[in-house]
Amino acid sequence: MKREGFQSRLGFLLVSAGCAVGIGNVWKFPYVTGQNGGGVFVLFYLLFLAIMGVPVLTMELAVGRASRKSAVLGYRTLEPAGSKWHIHGWFCIAGCCLLMMYYTTVSGWMLGYFVKFAAGSFEGLEGGAVGGVFDAMLASPGEMTLWMAITVLGGFLVCSFGLQKGLERITKVMMLGLLGLIAVLAVHSLTLPGGLEGVRFYLLPDFRRAVEAGLGNVITAAMNQAFFTLSLGIAAMEVFGSYMERHNTLTSEAVRICGLDTFVALVSGLIIFPACFSFGVQPDSGPSLIFKTLPKVFLDMAGGRLWGALFFLFMTFASFSTVIAVFENLLANCIDNFGWSRKKAVLFNCALIFIASLPCVLGYNLWRGLHLIGGRDVLDSEDFLVSNLLLPLGSLVYLLFCVTKWGWGYDGYLAEANTGKGLKMPRWLKPYFQFVLPVLILVILIQGLLPG
Repeated sequence: MKREGFQSRLGFLLVSAGCAVGIGNVWKFPYVTGQNGGGVFVLFYLLFLAIMGVPVLTMELAVGRASRKSAVLGYRTLEPAGSKWHIHGWFCIAGCCLLMMYYTTVSGWMLGYFVKFAAGSFEGLEGGAVGGVFDAMLASPGEMTLWMAITVLGGFLVCSFGLQKGLERITKVMMLGLLGLIAVLAVHSLTLPGGLEGVRFYLLPDFRRAVEAGLGNVITAAMNQAFFTLSLGIAAMEVFGSYMERHNTLTSEAVRICGLDTFVALVSGLIIFPACFSFGVQPDSGPSLIFKTLPKVFLDMAGGRLWGALFFLFMTFASFSTVIAVFENLLANCIDNFGWSRKKAVLFNCALIFIASLPCVLGYNLWRGLHLIGGRDVLDSEDFLVSNLLLPLGSLVYLLFCVTKWGWGYDGYLAEANTGKGLKMPRWLKPYFQFVLPVLILVILIQGLLPG
C-alpha cells in the first residue's frame, strides 16, 4: 500500500512546526526568559537553536524520508545488518505515549481557561479569587477529566480522517489562526501604557542583568530551551519526514520549521512582557504566570474578557497542534508495525491514551499525596522522564546513527539531507557532528539528571 504524503509543502511545514510549537514556546519560553535576564538569554537561545536544533532536526527528518517508515521500521530499513538501532524506535513510541500522558491534561487546562474567559467566569473576581479558579479546577477530578477527554477524543477524531484530510487540513487552519492571533495580541500588548519597557527588557541585551542571573545559568538555560523546543529524540518529527517529498533539502525545511517555532516563541514574549510591565507584574513569576498572573492582567485591561479568551484560544491551538501531531506518530507506528487499519489504530490508541492520562489528572486531587521520582508529583515525574531522559538520549541516538560508521553513516545521511533544492548541509561539519555535538547533548543529559 502506497504511503500517504502531504498535499503541499505548506502543509508539511505547518504540521511540523505545529508539532514543535507547543506549551514550551508560549508558556515556558517567556518565564524562563524573564528568570534569565531577558535579551542576552534570547541571543544565546537563537545561537544554540542554529548549532544544535537545526542539525538534529535534519537527522530525524532524514531517517524518516530515506526509509518512508515510522520509528522502528525507519531504523530497520537503514541500519547495518545485524545491528540493533531499531530498539530505540520502541523507546520513541514509549516516549510519545508518556508525553501524551500529561500533555493532554495541560492542553485541557488551556481549553478550560478559554471556555471560562469566553463564558465570563472571571468577571467580577479580584485578587486571590482569580488564582483560586486554577486551584479549584485542579481540585476537581470531574472537570479535569472532562477537558482531558475532549482533548484526547478531539485529537484522535482529527487523525481518524487521515494525514491530508485530517491532520494537514485541521493543522493548517489552526496554525494560520494561531499566527493571526499572536499578531493581534502582540499589537494590542505593545499599545498598552508602559508596554515598551517590557520590550526593552525582553529584546535589548543587558549583560549586567545576565551576570546578576549568573552568566553560566543563562547559557545553560538557553541551551536547554533551544534543545527542548523542537521535541527531538522521540521520533515526533521523524514520522513527518516519512511523508515528505524530495523536492527540497532537509536543511532548508529544518530552518523553516525552526524559524516558525522561534517566531511563535518570540512573539509570545511580545504579548506577555509588555502586559506584565504595563500592570506591574513580575515576568519571572514561573509556571504560575499563565494561569494565575496573566488572568489578573487581562481583567485589568479594557475588553479583558475578549483578550483573555483570545489568548487562551491561541494557547489551545498551540498545545492541540502538538497533541494531534504526536497522535499521528502513534497511529503510524501501529499501522507500520502491526499492519492495522487506521480505524483500529485510532480506537486502540484513543482508549490507551485516555486511560494512561488519568493518573496525571488524579495526581492533583484524589492522588495528590502520590510522589514519584525524587518527590515529584505525577505530572512532573512524567515530564522528568520525557524531557530529562528520553529527549536528550534519543537525540544522541539519532545523531550517532547518522554520523558514525556503526549506524547509517555520514554519507547516507548527507546524501538524503542534501537531496532537493535549497540550503545544503556542508560535508566539513562532520567533525563537529561527531565530536562536539554529542558532548553538548551529553551536557544537557547529565545536567537534567543531576538533582536540581
